[in-house]
Amino acid sequence: MSGGDWKELFHAACEGHIELLRYHVKNDVDVNYAHPEFLSTPLVACILARQEASAHLLLDHGANPVLHSEFDGLTPVEAARQAGLVRVEERLRAMGAPDPADVQRAGGWLQRVLGDRLPWYLR
Repeated sequence: MSGGDWKELFHAACEGHIELLRYHVKNDVDVNYAHPEFLSTPLVACILARQEASAHLLLDHGANPVLHSEFDGLTPVEAARQAGLVRVEERLRAMGAPDPADVQRAGGWLQRVLGDRLPWYLR
């Protein structure tokens, strides 16, 4: 997989270009990869862009329904709830994704980098 292929898949998912997205998933571009420049997963990103068909296609092709997106700070269920995509949220829950209220996280990438200094930096 080249970075260009993944970036094209990512943008196709977010923009709802289903045929291009289908092309990339059929050619084994990793649907769960979070590129170091983006730190976002294609699934969470397309959900936040309200591209329901893209989300279902990614899930059909192995997108992890519980994979946390670092940049967005959200799980797919949290993103679906925020975007108002009820059918996507229902599907994710049926696939075993926990309710956001039940998810406990240590924090995002900034929390891991700064640790207990984070509150000082945010003042």
